[in-house]
Amino acid sequence: MAYADKVFIDMCRDIIDNGTDTKGEKVRPHWPDGTPAYTIKKFGVVNRYDLRKEFPILTLRKTAIKSATDELLWIWQKKSNNINDLNSHIWDEWADPDGSIGKAYGYQMQVKHQYKEGMFDMVDRVIYDLKNNPYSRRIMTNIYNFQDLHEMNLYPCAYSMTFNCTKNSENGKLVLNAILNQRSNDVLAANNWNVVQYAVLLHMMAQCCDMEVGELVHVIADAHIYDRHVPMIEELISRTPYEAPKFWLNPDKKNFYDFTADDIKLIDYKYGEQIKNIPIAI
Repeated sequence: MAYADKVFIDMCRDIIDNGTDTKGEKVRPHWPDGTPAYTIKKFGVVNRYDLRKEFPILTLRKTAIKSATDELLWIWQKKSNNINDLNSHIWDEWADPDGSIGKAYGYQMQVKHQYKEGMFDMVDRVIYDLKNNPYSRRIMTNIYNFQDLHEMNLYPCAYSMTFNCTKNSENGKLVLNAILNQRSNDVLAANNWNVVQYAVLLHMMAQCCDMEVGELVHVIADAHIYDRHVPMIEELISRTPYEAPKFWLNPDKKNFYDFTADDIKLIDYKYGEQIKNIPIAI
């Protein structure tokens, strides 16, 4: 069994069996038909993935790693807030007629800030610090900008990454770890999608900074399963999982801005039947 499957199954079981049901309460999300989208939720879920051991992708069903990576690079590399720069339609519900999602996600990544060393946006500052001051405890991004929230079509869900370097005692090489902070996570639609995205990011950052990849810690303030997703989750976690695939990242790419979704590959990825027509709350 892939470790990511075990984490996912245990998390879902805990949410369904021990979570708080918001049915009948005042909630913001709704279904396309206008009815309230209630959830069963757990507070403060923390999942750890050691990327040195295996790549944390579900085998219970397929996670589309290239599409997930494309969205990640849309935010972190293109630093875009326009869906016309994205090769999928996952943001269509939140885009205006011009394709903009407002001052959210990639928009925040490209804003430059003043440092002693000069002007940097958040991504370039992370790379600069990893290369020049890897033991800094200040290597992070945060796109939950209160000043701009009123101009965001959706508040950021995965809003902060904190990078931290340790050392491999056997070979003396630096190890890159990170914490992904998420205020809200739709477990069926987005949990493994986000885990895969930031595992890929960690691999890319480690490679371009000549480090080994280490741990990804996923901290979720509100991990929830929507009411209409519960039967789908129950069926999904009853499946027999497979072993984790091997992850390949193009070793020739050393510059973060040179990576594309075609520079990643999963070897021997086996998975269960995809769940189709998942209703998405808005």
